Amino acid sequence: MDDGGEGRITGARGIAARLAEQVAGLLFPPRCAGCGREVADPGTVCGRCWSRLRFIDRPYCAVMGTPFAHDLGENFLSAEAIADPPPFRRARAAVIHDGVPRRMVVGLKYHDQTNLAPWMAKWMMRAGGELIAECDVIVPVPLHPLRFWSRRFNQAAELARAVARIAEKPFEPEALIRVKRTRQQVGLAATERQRNVSGAFRVPQGEEIKIRGRNILLIDDVYTTGATVKAATRALMRARAASVDVLTFSRVLPDM
Repeated sequence: MDDGGEGRITGARGIAARLAEQVAGLLFPPRCAGCGREVADPGTVCGRCWSRLRFIDRPYCAVMGTPFAHDLGENFLSAEAIADPPPFRRARAAVIHDGVPRRMVVGLKYHDQTNLAPWMAKWMMRAGGELIAECDVIVPVPLHPLRFWSRRFNQAAELARAVARIAEKPFEPEALIRVKRTRQQVGLAATERQRNVSGAFRVPQGEEIKIRGRNILLIDDVYTTGATVKAATRALMRARAASVDVLTFSRVLPDM
């Protein structure tokens, strides 16, 4: 087939794809991820819900990313970072985990709304720009195979894939695996969460080359007590990662 024929086929496919999108938009108009109102683009939020979002901006703890009410200095650390230094270098999150962000996480995680991931990733890019710029590899917090089979996808991997695509960074979803089938963390106390995920993660043999000596950006959907990302970080550090930073979509504040 000549180049002209291939070009006509490609053009026809593009027109068909656009028509399919237009039909889908008419039959299933995009809804606000927060309240369900019609919006212009899938995965976005309406103006009212946008005004209720609480983005995490400076000033915040240089290590934990926990926001401060007042500016205490660029390198000021929170009591949490001082009393219990984490194994990771820095943690950042885009928004406070309540209201609309909570509903977005639930929609992505439990209702197959994977169309939210690219939009959530854009907010994460804003929060973790420095971490993303300095990382060599992006790795998601993995699900246990049985949970992955029942859910059919990993919400952390969807977010990590979207961030990696936007940032043009290597995405390694198989560099870290979950070898222990843990209980759901929701509803567990901090100490129970730590015991639950202790020893749950491992870098598989043959994957160490992707981790050793590299700055890793570990991605998850929500930072609650940090038990999960701390356990995952320890597994990465055992595989001789140079450093690990953590980026999540939302963050549960210690007093929430």
